[in-house]
Amino acid sequence: MADLPQNPKYLLQGNVNWTGVWTLYAREVRRYLKIIGQTIIAPVVTTFLFLTVFTVAFGADRVVNGLPYIVFLTPGLIMMSILQNAFANASTSIIQQKLNQNIVDTLMPPLTSSELTLAFIMGGMTRGLMVAIGVTAALALFSPFDIHNIGFVLFHGIGAALLMASAGVMTGVWAEKFDHVSTITNFVILPLSFLSGTFFTVQRFPDILLTVTHFNPFFYIIDGFRYGFTGQADGNVIIGLAVVAAANLCTIAGCYAMFRTGYKLRN
Repeated sequence: MADLPQNPKYLLQGNVNWTGVWTLYAREVRRYLKIIGQTIIAPVVTTFLFLTVFTVAFGADRVVNGLPYIVFLTPGLIMMSILQNAFANASTSIIQQKLNQNIVDTLMPPLTSSELTLAFIMGGMTRGLMVAIGVTAALALFSPFDIHNIGFVLFHGIGAALLMASAGVMTGVWAEKFDHVSTITNFVILPLSFLSGTFFTVQRFPDILLTVTHFNPFFYIIDGFRYGFTGQADGNVIIGLAVVAAANLCTIAGCYAMFRTGYKLRN
């Protein structure tokens, strides 16, 4: 889809149609807030169940990396909620519009490829971060924790939401049915997040699997996020910052390219 020419009013807004971007973003947010029980409350309850099950299974008195297990587990659960919900919102929104054949209503207004990318990604990020706030508040009642470095918490939290919202947009554009989205969720997102130190330290992996883990961006996201809370990390947090930034640049560029070319959107 080629970028559309700008009209005078559009140019006065700094070459960005902020009204259009805000409208599309607000639509994305209202879409999931209408079913807040499924999109916000349910993930909070599910995450709390994870905390209960794993704490009971492994024992609340267990120590991991010098930390009580419940303190080690909490940041991983918060991050998992960000990853899953930011991805789900963006991918579901686009595939629904494609299947309902009303994606044209989104593509026809005077929004450029970069503006479409920004609005959809921000919508997914907002849901991911809203769920994370709810999960953090709920878990704080049962798992008191301190913040070691607020900068790492914010960078990895926002970076994770941005990365997965971008990946969700790309998946939604690529997918032709909900089964395709489910395939990415079940065979890519879940394995990468579950095997990245969410529930246990990756130091328990065999050497081969431990080496593979260091090529997984989810590992650096979860590890850096946990470092922000606890000051403990399994990997190099500086390398992690670079990996998270590079992964986001790649996925954002992919989203823009898909909207720019009209990949699987024009028909």
